[in-house]
Amino acid sequence: MNDTSSRTDRSRRPFSFVREGVRRTRQPSMVELPRDRLRLLSFNIQAGIGTSSYREYITGSWKHLVAPRNSVENIERISEVLHDFDIVALQEVDAGSLRSRFLNQAVHLAALSEFPFWHQQVNRNLGRLGQFSNALLSRVIPYHVEDHRLPGLPGRGAFVVRYGHPDNPLVVVGVHLALGERYRNAQLAYLSDLLKNYRHVVVMGDFNCMPEHLLDSPFAELELRLMEGEHRTFPSWSPERHLDHILVSPGLEVVRYQVLEDHLLSDHLPVATEIILPPDLREATTGAGELFMP
Repeated sequence: MNDTSSRTDRSRRPFSFVREGVRRTRQPSMVELPRDRLRLLSFNIQAGIGTSSYREYITGSWKHLVAPRNSVENIERISEVLHDFDIVALQEVDAGSLRSRFLNQAVHLAALSEFPFWHQQVNRNLGRLGQFSNALLSRVIPYHVEDHRLPGLPGRGAFVVRYGHPDNPLVVVGVHLALGERYRNAQLAYLSDLLKNYRHVVVMGDFNCMPEHLLDSPFAELELRLMEGEHRTFPSWSPERHLDHILVSPGLEVVRYQVLEDHLLSDHLPVATEIILPPDLREATTGAGELFMP
């Protein structure tokens, strides 16, 4: 089931941004969460540009305006990485413009990797010049998808996806946060307030900050668990900073967490985890014969 209704947000007028709190609901083909484990991935794909050195930020700056010849091939290589996961959050996805050869990269990746559900959030619509997006690819059908424009300068957004049953949902959030600390903290405070009443939460994306900054931000109020150890994701060719994160609620057991270091397809490395869903989360959907809406 493809996300056709999200296309209505993509106005042809330049500089049209996603509105705060836009709600979309899906009629899923199933309600039950399919098993007790889910494999999750977050990847800033840099619109398939594939920067592989600091020098290329200057010599290859034109690639942010006009797609290089190998951009579609690079997207197809990215699809091979996504294939083994159940829920994928993507950042810097182009929805169809000069910088992607007018290819909707989210749709193409969903088709190549055989995801039955996709959702795209266009946060900055520059018409033919750029369609800057976040995207979700999912093998599990959610019952509710919500887009949020984040505080600060235009162009940053988050999507909130709910799976299972409204009485006790699994909430998955995809984000791409601001570079500046002041705006980023405002965005983290907004997300903290948005998610504070949910028990089972996963937040993943490009946070543009190190773990210690998250611990000293308004987001710490959610008491989500950061992954243990050092997991550097940027720049991909010589990782120095841990900017990409997957955070989970205490009730979600993490089996493993890793940076996929062998995939130099963007200036960020993808991060992955596998979680075990607690019995109460699965029991909320067991035996449900129809979708219960909140």
